[in-house]
Amino acid sequence: MKTSNIDLKSSVKEQGKYVTQIFHFVGGIKRTYDGIIVDSIRQGQFTKFKCKNGAMIMINDPNVLMIETFPE
Repeated sequence: MKTSNIDLKSSVKEQGKYVTQIFHFVGGIKRTYDGIIVDSIRQGQFTKFKCKNGAMIMINDPNVLMIETFPE
């Protein structure tokens, strides 16, 4: 079964090839991820993305209140 990757034209791409994002979660917890490869961001029940350091991050969307995005 082949899965096609559709370009969702995310506004994050306007920030450049790599970004830093601060995720604000329910309960007041914040996490910062830097070196996010913008083209690797995939949205669904879990938002998934890869970082320059090789890490793959999966975030459960219902727990996120806000995301701050900064160009690198």
